[in-house]
Amino acid sequence: MGADGQWQGEPGSGVRLTDLLCGLTLVIDLGMAHRPGESLRSGLVAAAFARDLDLGSATVADIHHTALLRHVGCTAFAHEAALLLGGDDRRVNAAGARTDFSDVRDILATFLPGLWEGEGLARRVRLTAATVRAGPVMDGPGRRANCEVAAQMADRLGLGPGVADALSQTFEWWNGRGGPVGLAGEDVSIVTRVTHVATTAVLFHGLGGSEAALEALDRRAGSLLDPDLVADFHSYGPHLLEEAAAADPGPALLEAEPRPVRRLTTAGLAEAVAAFGDMVDLKTPYLHGHSAAVAELAHSAGTRLGLPEAGDGRLRVAGHTHDLGRAGIASGVWDRPGPLRETELEQVRLHAYYSERVLRRCPPLSGIAALAGAHHERCDASGYHRGLSAERLPMAARVLAAADEFAALRSARPHRPALGPEQAAALLSEHARAGALDPEAVRAVLACSGRGGGPGPAPAWPAGLTDRQVQVLRLLCEGLTNRQIARRLDVSPRTAEHHVQDVYTKIGVSTRASAAMFAMRHPVLAPAP
Repeated sequence: MGADGQWQGEPGSGVRLTDLLCGLTLVIDLGMAHRPGESLRSGLVAAAFARDLDLGSATVADIHHTALLRHVGCTAFAHEAALLLGGDDRRVNAAGARTDFSDVRDILATFLPGLWEGEGLARRVRLTAATVRAGPVMDGPGRRANCEVAAQMADRLGLGPGVADALSQTFEWWNGRGGPVGLAGEDVSIVTRVTHVATTAVLFHGLGGSEAALEALDRRAGSLLDPDLVADFHSYGPHLLEEAAAADPGPALLEAEPRPVRRLTTAGLAEAVAAFGDMVDLKTPYLHGHSAAVAELAHSAGTRLGLPEAGDGRLRVAGHTHDLGRAGIASGVWDRPGPLRETELEQVRLHAYYSERVLRRCPPLSGIAALAGAHHERCDASGYHRGLSAERLPMAARVLAAADEFAALRSARPHRPALGPEQAAALLSEHARAGALDPEAVRAVLACSGRGGGPGPAPAWPAGLTDRQVQVLRLLCEGLTNRQIARRLDVSPRTAEHHVQDVYTKIGVSTRASAAMFAMRHPVLAPAP
């Protein structure tokens, strides 16, 4: 056990970062609708390619981590992408990854058919029109949000400026027509350029083998990709792709990891786990801060009950990771304001399963996989994903379930406003009386929830934010546009825009998603409904 009940993971002299990422990158694969292990294979090929190019060891290490995390910002614009392009951000991500956006013909031949899959004619026409309207938004704010969040994730994982800078250039193109900055040629980091070539090759190798991979690289050479690196990949790449495809990517990645091996301190592990929880919570503004709130509430309630899972920090880690599987469900499902259809309910039920599977593939976190995956189980066997009954649910799982439900009730959802503390407490107690939740777990959660307390002293806002700026930041985190913020504050749209820019400048970001990531790292900024 670490200080303040922070779990140190499996015994040893610090958790190996790549060991952690072997599981957590599955969250990225879920968010991109890629094959499981796609990120790991990208890391394998990119680092091996970098070695063949005789790049220095520090550069090889940066390429290794950048390739693993290339799409770690995939949730940053998920809410907006779902609103703009038909509700399924994962479909948008998958189609976008296969598309050469420097070539209008490929947009017509690849991106649009990717959005259309399984849709009727009328729906295809609407999606085509939506794509035309959404193009400038996806190219501008969409790219910036993805890059900023990815760079923040690199910082939170302790990966240094080389990886953070490379991830901030994820959408920069060799010809200078990418974004968000418009870097060109060798002004784009060598880490980014090598990663782009390797990850593009891995993607298309999975779709059609080495021939398809090399053809995709050739089509992008000189526009998206560095043409010299593409030529080099023709020499070195095919056997690297075949080796990566044949290997078990997790063990192979650990064996090939650049030295010295990066390890996380206790505090570093806690921050890494929290970072991935926050990243998934970006899927929709309704979830911002949910995982962190559940983590602290479950930990406090478990401590009150004297549970060993609280004493060694496992409950807190389970709280941060219990909803990782949400990345595998379209944002349009989480944002739906009305009753869910049966097919959507089935998708929702899968998210707990996905969370458990991600954690089981992550050796440092496998010990809390079953606990995190049980957060929607109920004592009367009415929950999911296994339908377990009370006798098969340890008290830690019952506490996590109660904490998750209380935190959800206290936050707004598409179909209802946030409930006040007394309303939420009454509903949680009612569920305990009905047999769904454990009464003792509910009492502990409510005792630790701080419901009904006085206002307390005025907090000191982080980054020197004023009260007004905090108000604007909270509205941004709700997913409101500048015009909607203007109406909420009863000011002109131009004044609201100035307020938003002042907030962005103060905290050093330029998009709603990265502002939300900042807010989630500072619990004092969470609104009190």
